[in-house]
Amino acid sequence: MTAAVMPSSAAGLLTLLQEENDELKHYALIHLNKVVHEFWYQISSYIGSVEALYEDDEFRDRELAALIASKVFYHLGELDSALTYALGAGSHFNVDEQSEYVQTLIARCLDQYFELRVKQVEQKEQVDIDPRLVSMVERMLNRCCEHAQFEQAVGVALEGRRLDKLEEVVSRSNDQAATLSYALRVCQQLVVNRDFRQQVLRMLIRLYEDTFEPQYVVICQCLMFLDDAPEVAKILTKLINGSGDDVLLAYQIAFDLVDNELQSFITKVQEQLPKIPEPPPAAVSGAADGAAAPPAADGDTATAMDTDAAAAAPATAADAIGAPGASEVAPELVDKLTKLQDILSGKTPIALTLEFLYHHNKADLQILKNIKGAVDARVSVSHSATILANALMHAGTSIDAFLRENLEWLSRATNWAKFSATAGLGVIHRGQLQQGKALMAPYLPRDGHTGSPYSEGGALYALGLITANHGAAMQQFLVESLRNSSNPIIQHGACLGLGLAALGTNDDEIFEDMKNVLYTDDAVAGEAAGIGMGLLCCGTGSDKAQEMLAYAHDTQHEKIIRGLAMGLALISYGIEEAADTLIEQMSREQDPILRYGAMYVLGLAYRGTGNNAAVQRLLHFAVTDVSDDVRRAAVLCLGFVLMGAPEQCPKIVLLLAESFNPHMRYGAAMAVGLACAGTGLREAVSLLEGMLNDNTDFVRQGASIALALVLGQQPESVVEPFRKKLMKSITNKHEEVMARMGSIMAAGILDTGGRNTNIGLRSGSGYFRRTSVVGLAVFTGYWYWYPLSYFLSLSLAPTALIGLDKHLKPPKVQLACNARPSLFAYPPPVTTEASKEVTKVEKAVLSTTARAKERQKKKDAEKQKQEAAAAGKDGKADAGAMDVDQPKAEADSKPAAAADGAASTADASKDAVGDKAAPSSDKDKPKEKEKEPSSFTMTAPCRVVPHQVKHVSFPPNSRWVPVKRGAAPWGILVLKDLRPDEPVEYAGSGAATTAAAATPGAAGDAAGRAAGQQQQPKQQEQEPAPPAPFGKFWWQLVFGVGNFSQCILQGCFDSRWTRVLLVLIVIPQCCCHNVF
Repeated sequence: MTAAVMPSSAAGLLTLLQEENDELKHYALIHLNKVVHEFWYQISSYIGSVEALYEDDEFRDRELAALIASKVFYHLGELDSALTYALGAGSHFNVDEQSEYVQTLIARCLDQYFELRVKQVEQKEQVDIDPRLVSMVERMLNRCCEHAQFEQAVGVALEGRRLDKLEEVVSRSNDQAATLSYALRVCQQLVVNRDFRQQVLRMLIRLYEDTFEPQYVVICQCLMFLDDAPEVAKILTKLINGSGDDVLLAYQIAFDLVDNELQSFITKVQEQLPKIPEPPPAAVSGAADGAAAPPAADGDTATAMDTDAAAAAPATAADAIGAPGASEVAPELVDKLTKLQDILSGKTPIALTLEFLYHHNKADLQILKNIKGAVDARVSVSHSATILANALMHAGTSIDAFLRENLEWLSRATNWAKFSATAGLGVIHRGQLQQGKALMAPYLPRDGHTGSPYSEGGALYALGLITANHGAAMQQFLVESLRNSSNPIIQHGACLGLGLAALGTNDDEIFEDMKNVLYTDDAVAGEAAGIGMGLLCCGTGSDKAQEMLAYAHDTQHEKIIRGLAMGLALISYGIEEAADTLIEQMSREQDPILRYGAMYVLGLAYRGTGNNAAVQRLLHFAVTDVSDDVRRAAVLCLGFVLMGAPEQCPKIVLLLAESFNPHMRYGAAMAVGLACAGTGLREAVSLLEGMLNDNTDFVRQGASIALALVLGQQPESVVEPFRKKLMKSITNKHEEVMARMGSIMAAGILDTGGRNTNIGLRSGSGYFRRTSVVGLAVFTGYWYWYPLSYFLSLSLAPTALIGLDKHLKPPKVQLACNARPSLFAYPPPVTTEASKEVTKVEKAVLSTTARAKERQKKKDAEKQKQEAAAAGKDGKADAGAMDVDQPKAEADSKPAAAADGAASTADASKDAVGDKAAPSSDKDKPKEKEKEPSSFTMTAPCRVVPHQVKHVSFPPNSRWVPVKRGAAPWGILVLKDLRPDEPVEYAGSGAATTAAAATPGAAGDAAGRAAGQQQQPKQQEQEPAPPAPFGKFWWQLVFGVGNFSQCILQGCFDSRWTRVLLVLIVIPQCCCHNVF
């Protein structure tokens, strides 16, 4: 058999194309198609003849001629012409061929089809799509389905906006559940257009419902995104009335909904659920009496506040549960529905979180002591940053031991520093919904009592931080505080607190109250009013934005304009294309503050979408705007847009991080920190580590904060070098204040929530947590206003695994972790010796001082000689005896210790070869290091950091399994008991007091409660009194207490200048007022 010979030229075949006989042309085309890739350059000279054959409708092989023309144009680089002729080739163009030519034209075909479909579907343009193009795409889909490449088919259907084909692909899939899950994931992450995304979700809901076992968890998540509360309530009601497993699934769905932090949606769901019968009046009063907390340190006032809050709680719950016209509940369902309502209201998940954070608190107070000892309390920036670091390190733990131990140091906070320090208590006690008001009672405004407006305003701000996103019960008190005060400082705190408590509710009455404050045109109150209005209408895209923008044009206060700009950005959160008009309007403003706000509107509107148009616009402003503030904000907001694809952010901002403009370098650092928060991404860490040595202080500050955000809860082997750099910066007296401030803040961010929380941008179901993103956005405003830095606490989420049984109690659950224990262990505590080494600073000694000390030393030596000579013989004898006694005691102790050591050495070396070698054998022999196991067992509730989740699993023979199919071992999981007849061992015998270690009485109460019950929400228990109102001035104590001796006992007159004022002013005034 002879081998085929490759022709050396295509000239002979090309001449046959000029013949009249169709058979010869047919023969030429067949053989030209075989050699076209080798002799395309010769065929290109006759391309006109080939095109003429294709255009001849009567020629039978016109499709073959089109294929040859397509290949020639492909080699010539004319891909559009090549695609046109490939479409004309019909069946001759084989989509299954794996050649470079076919794959290139298929990609070109899909790109062209997708582009035309986007114009047709999203932009509503009249576009004519070639039927041959549609036919080729459909052939591609069929090929994917035939080869079981369903994920590729789903991607083509979604990119082509073909919902009919998506449904067809799912129906033809061998594993419909897996295909639907992939389609949902792609829809969440890659579908840019909001309207089309909602269409896809509705279709997926229908497909999920048609499956054999509907996945109600996923269905409810999709319905939440579509804001369909009635349908979610219908599903929950159906499950509550079902089997035991259905009830557990309803609880899990409720926990997942709460985790997404869309409280306005959850409130709508609660209103649609069946109404629970109200208990008898006697039971209500008894419950109110039992819920009232014991008196706090503030006395009768705190008791009254606690009682009022407890008495109002049942009424509030009843109002939230029942809806007019709702169906009555059967008696056997009351308990189940009550538990469901407690979950949706946040009561149960917050109580579980508080318990976990309190009992697992691993915050290292020695770090705070080191920072406190290294910074100068007279520098307000460093002092406030240290208080912020303490608040973040103990966020949600209810442990304020550091503040109690350092009240004198804390009292040095004055004016706005005092405002921030008081707000820090709200971060520490975050989640104490029922006792929050009593905790802050000593600082809150009270009738007939005039305290420091900074403390009172900070306390109102703290209440908002405590009840953020769950503040329905606190809104009325905050509204009254706002209305009853005309002090702009108190109004400032009230607006911030009210915005947090009513986050996203879009309440018209509260909006009008804040607008009235705004119209007073006070810079301090107006700024907070602008931010508060944005928090109130967060994510609604409300028309009220135009009112706010109009006032921004009218006012002359930059602080008010900046507050309104941030408020407009919060209103536009997540609305994507709907914000384009506002973005265009603000970006064309002459005022740079409004253009600065436009960048935030753009970043928050497209948060996590990775929208190319949004990225391009931000980059455009970053390099063209004349204002450094606008350029910095443009680069920073890239972090919000790229949150969904954090690995892309370091690549995009790499060149901006090397800009000559320090504002752009700062923005690049913060963008990476925001987008990659909690990921530990290697590229992000590498970029930020290089910026820690920047020449500009505020760039180093941003790099420190951003790196702390990225390295949250990473292995200590990765974090330890960064910790050392931070302490070196903090203890360096020559470091700029701004850089030291960033280092102190970063030290707090690394250990947030007692080392049990992390920046949680996404919920367990994959959706962005609105409160977290909003908290990060407002936190970046600390550049202008330090009190806003406490908003960072809103973005913290516990990294915990908490399992619950059908009674919503946490049993002890054994889990397997296939990783080394040290990889995810808590960082070791800082030792005192290490802290001394860190904080030791060499003092400079002048030469004159050294000489003076030397002269003084000589004088002291001569004086001692003279005294010794005059002492007499008896004195010398006594001294000699004393000198002998001490060495004798030491000499007696040394032989005893040596004997013990020798005995132990002898015992250990009995099997040694020689007696002489025995004493030194243990020293010479190196200690064998125990090999660390490759896996270990955990007992839930326990800490599970994000990178640990993939290593954790339930054992095969586990008694407890998650009721949610395929659930990752993270967050709050409702568990099914496979051995219900066996006794259950619960985690902990009772709930500890929120700060039991603070006072002996609290510890005793906790022990008593532990004996009486197994699980109780932490908010219901007694709270220790908060730290005494720090920073009181001497005149407040004199005239407020009315007892001059008490002022002296409280140490109010220690300062020299205070004593001067005391003699000149206070004592005469006291005499006039008969204080004595």
